[in-house]
Amino acid sequence: MADARLQPVLDPHALARELSGKLLIGGRLVPARSGRTFDVVNPAKGDVIGQAAFGEAADVEAAVTAAAEAQKAWARVPARQRGKLVAECGRVLQDHVEELARLITLETGKALRTESRIEAGVLSDSFVYYGGLAPELKGETVPLLPTTLNFTFREPIGVVGAIIPWNVPLLLMALKIAPALVAGNAVVVKSAEEAPFTVLRVCQILSQILPPGLFNMLSGYGPECGAPLVAHPKVGKVTFTGSVETGKIVYKTAAEKLIPVTLELGGKSPMIVMGDAELDKAVDGAVVGMRFTRQGQSCTAASRIFVHDSVHDAFVAKLKAKVDAMVMGDPMDEKTDIGAIVSCAQFTRVQDYIRLGRETSGATAHVCSRLPDDPSLAKGLFVQPVIFTGLTNDSRLAREEIFGPVTCVIRFTDYEDVIAQANDTEYGLAATIWTRDLKIAMDAIHRLEAGLVQVNQNMVVQPNISYGGIKASGLGKEASLEAMLEHFTHKKSAIINMA
Repeated sequence: MADARLQPVLDPHALARELSGKLLIGGRLVPARSGRTFDVVNPAKGDVIGQAAFGEAADVEAAVTAAAEAQKAWARVPARQRGKLVAECGRVLQDHVEELARLITLETGKALRTESRIEAGVLSDSFVYYGGLAPELKGETVPLLPTTLNFTFREPIGVVGAIIPWNVPLLLMALKIAPALVAGNAVVVKSAEEAPFTVLRVCQILSQILPPGLFNMLSGYGPECGAPLVAHPKVGKVTFTGSVETGKIVYKTAAEKLIPVTLELGGKSPMIVMGDAELDKAVDGAVVGMRFTRQGQSCTAASRIFVHDSVHDAFVAKLKAKVDAMVMGDPMDEKTDIGAIVSCAQFTRVQDYIRLGRETSGATAHVCSRLPDDPSLAKGLFVQPVIFTGLTNDSRLAREEIFGPVTCVIRFTDYEDVIAQANDTEYGLAATIWTRDLKIAMDAIHRLEAGLVQVNQNMVVQPNISYGGIKASGLGKEASLEAMLEHFTHKKSAIINMA
């Protein structure tokens, strides 16, 4: 059986060509009904690596129909057996980590060593993790009367529409689809138009293990593909990661159908460095927290760093030195720390914010690292990281999500004031505080308005850590048992009269 399965393909260009023009519907790779495609571009070199299928309403209809049919039988499979199959998916995906890492590097421009291999590994781990949680799909007995038996149990929702972004598509896909599948649902995934091939390859791998139609994948644009998926009458749950603006549209459409929705949206995460913090540790935390290796393309990026006046200058100097030492270059090169921006539109957006910062009175732009000098990368979308000082918390750079390698280091002197500034944002996804004072740490944990608060670390999202924002950063939680139980099942109550 194992020998008949897909073998890893380590040439990402060949894999992109093989997957070009295809969707996964009903367990088979098929072209879009219209036959239309769109180009997928390597952001590090500017060359077209393949053509993705242009999914539209007819393809959504076919995918949802296949999912709805497959879900009926899947729901009858005992939960532990579903869990074993999903965990097996994780083990098979582990064999494809290098393949998937190279493919996602090719289409997103993320550095292979510092980003893509890590993400591909977490993809595998997430399936194994959720597969092991299958026995937790259980109910409760509820005392009522001696003559009645009252209990609750969990039932799957049905068909789940999962819309994923381009920045960490493998991780966020896993955190959506693995719990949905274990809970007994079928899934239709819509990939981001910038990064469809790696998602499609994962779906192709999963289709070797899971029943045909249980897992379907569409590529395309929001209006033509994403909107029909959200609006489809047989889609009973939508889970979306993306911008606040698109999240609101998804939420409105879901509300018209009165179906549950999980939204993981933007962020403007504060990082507070107190005067007593271990400075070197905090600087390392800022490098990781800003996701510089990902060109800052992260919802949880520490793009507002509040540093106490007593250590501000030393912190900035150390942070600049750290980022200066990072190598920007060919994402496939093992020496590269920082890759490219994902698209021309995002590149222009980031450059516009940098220009705005430079033009702001009192601001200083500390430009870090250096652009690659390899002629083959001349058309690549590379942006040098910029650390701004001298900006205030009411600057657009401190208030708006840039999604690029740009952070603002803001000086403060008063603890109460910095807590107020940290909370003065429409977002509430993540926050960190760096201090040796346990009392301050505990106080900040309770007062910072964010779904995830960390002290003296800036860990990325991990399976088994409940993850999700408040305010404009979204609704619901991911990455945990809670996510599987509360967001991918209905609780049903039953009463048996034994009198």
